[in-house]
Amino acid sequence: MELVAVCLLSVISAVLLALWKLPRQIQRPIVSYSSEDNDGVIEKDPYTEIEPLTGFAWSTTSPPTTLPLKPKYHLTMALENISMSDILAIDNTYAERMDIRRSIMDTHPDATLRCNTVCEPAVHELYDYMTNVFLPKRFPTLYRPIPGGILNIVNSETIPSRPASPMAALRTLGEQIDTDFLLLLPSSSSPDGWPIYHLEAFVTCFPSGFSTQKKLGMPLSEIHAPVPGYKAKLEKSMDRFFAKIECGRAVKRSNWALTTHPLLFTEGGNHLYANGKTDMYADGKDDGSEDDNGEVDEHILTQRREVVIKDCRLRSERQTLFRLPKTKALVFSFKTYQHTLADVKKDGYTEQLAEAMEGLAKGNVPEMDFYKRGVVWREPVVEYLRS
Repeated sequence: MELVAVCLLSVISAVLLALWKLPRQIQRPIVSYSSEDNDGVIEKDPYTEIEPLTGFAWSTTSPPTTLPLKPKYHLTMALENISMSDILAIDNTYAERMDIRRSIMDTHPDATLRCNTVCEPAVHELYDYMTNVFLPKRFPTLYRPIPGGILNIVNSETIPSRPASPMAALRTLGEQIDTDFLLLLPSSSSPDGWPIYHLEAFVTCFPSGFSTQKKLGMPLSEIHAPVPGYKAKLEKSMDRFFAKIECGRAVKRSNWALTTHPLLFTEGGNHLYANGKTDMYADGKDDGSEDDNGEVDEHILTQRREVVIKDCRLRSERQTLFRLPKTKALVFSFKTYQHTLADVKKDGYTEQLAEAMEGLAKGNVPEMDFYKRGVVWREPVVEYLRS
């Protein structure tokens, strides 16, 4: 009997030793976010309690056409609470967009991928959460767990569990998810002690008229400095909200704009500045004189003559915000949608859009009409929509 026990112990030891020697690359990291309350009961964790879209077919899922179109444009946060399951969206543009994103990152690496040293742990946490938890749970028909990572079923590529570096992590996220990610950390404080969040890392393939790389390291107030009315109406509430949003809570909002070109990656050209140009740093007077106003009017007329209806796009973003539970970094993400004006006619909301365009100057920040270039494109676009 003693001999049998010794033999059995030897077998168990050998099995345990073999398991311990398994290659690390096939041992998927265990991501644990659960916690126990005071009674020892394990609470449901919003980060892991992801509702799977088991029957989801990306190729037959159309982009949404519901937009925040109002007859008067009011500058507000307009946030909606969502579950962590709803932080990303995928549709039938996925495969095409992945090709576009790769091309843009290859052509504009510095403009699309950046990470300050202080944000490296947060980048790894976001990557770990996306690859080991969210993607395979939420979209099991697109991302399948395999040894060493997950398989992207659309392009047959393996997404590794452990990226080689923070920059490699950002690049992979940009290649495999049709969403742009910006990570923010409380890198400074306000005079009254509130944390001020700064942009410290990003993968941004579809900026809409701004340079993300120039905004790296900036606080929210500087990032939004060109936006009319931001300082007076949103700056304080935005800073407070970013400081107070709890782990496990997620919010979303949507916006809309009209661009006179079909480009997805654009670091300029979508906004109009005091000099009458789409480059706020362009040479030109800005002293408020009559001559100066005449020059601005001429710039606007020139741009209006260049508007081509078939090139115009109704552009919108599905924006989400949530906090990572370990590093406590904030993740701001946005997915970009584009619709031709012919699509708008086909989908039947031309009058709603026309009224929203006319309402840019009627809300709480009338200057938004100028900033969004409504003074350039509104007349020909509204005429087309109502034709």
